[in-house]
Amino acid sequence: MELELRHLRTIRAIADAGSLTKAATALGLAQPALSAQLKRIERSLGGALFERGRQGVRATALGALVLDRARVVLPAVHELQEEAVRFARSGGPGAGRRHVRIGGTHGPLLGGLVDRIASTDPGVTVVTRTSWSEREIAAAAAEGGLDYALIGTCGDSAPPEPGRLVWTEVARDPVFVMLAAAHPLATAYEVGLGELAAAAWTDVPGDGCFADCFAAACLRAGFTPASVYETDTASCVHLVQVGRAVGLCRASFPDTPGMVTRPLAGTPLVWRHLLGWHPDGPAAVGAPRVLGQLRAAHRAAVARSGSYTRWLASRSGAGAGAEEGPATGEGPGAVADGPHIGVRRPA
Repeated sequence: MELELRHLRTIRAIADAGSLTKAATALGLAQPALSAQLKRIERSLGGALFERGRQGVRATALGALVLDRARVVLPAVHELQEEAVRFARSGGPGAGRRHVRIGGTHGPLLGGLVDRIASTDPGVTVVTRTSWSEREIAAAAAEGGLDYALIGTCGDSAPPEPGRLVWTEVARDPVFVMLAAAHPLATAYEVGLGELAAAAWTDVPGDGCFADCFAAACLRAGFTPASVYETDTASCVHLVQVGRAVGLCRASFPDTPGMVTRPLAGTPLVWRHLLGWHPDGPAAVGAPRVLGQLRAAHRAAVARSGSYTRWLASRSGAGAGAEEGPATGEGPGAVADGPHIGVRRPA
């Protein structure tokens, strides 16, 4: 028996339901018929896909492998079918255009990447998706709903889905502080974290570990933040401009009227920009080109930040784009595993 798409759908339905009885109901089959079909599928694949127990079914190692591939293949085939239908129906000038699906959290790099793809590859249509959740974006890429995931992590913390996606570092930035233009420390070259012990803070949501990293850095500086306003980037900027709070941002945050960004003394916090894709998906072929476009977008973002370029120039032997500043990752490769909990990230 040759494996067919309907067999993959059956396997996925069993895994999602957690039992043959529930899966049979979802598929509109009698349980004996589903059990017989599963046995035929398992014979064709050379082993058991599920272990049966009192609590239902659980995927074996072979089953996990097949499920991992099915979650890539099935969405890809569904998208292929939809694109083919659109192509057949339209016949217009947009028919046959290549599509690339990119998901990201907030920040300028996603926009910079879209702009560069549109400029250098006009035959490509870019479909974007954004979320506050790094895990949501990563899961969508792992399951075939996105070609690329563009996220960030704090320091050396591991990104989500480490076993299902390949992650490559695009660049890394120190975290700066945003101050109102009239703030007493606005004219300082750099600001010690402890000098802001009495301040209210603002940053944007996320489900990475930045909140824990920030809290730990504050403790090392001898204080606990009195309050943190968690909101969107525009609101963070407004709260800083009116002097209601000081904010956290990546050093590449663009110059903005009414506020300044300043380095934190000792660089207690670092933000890594990461690009992820499924190693067995079609996006793997185009990953080096996308990675190059992202790094170019990052260099452009750095150049738009006067405080960052000045900070880089002041580093011993460093200029814009040097390794001591926005370090650039090397080739594709998985990032080591580690904790990834928390609720916030820099703007």
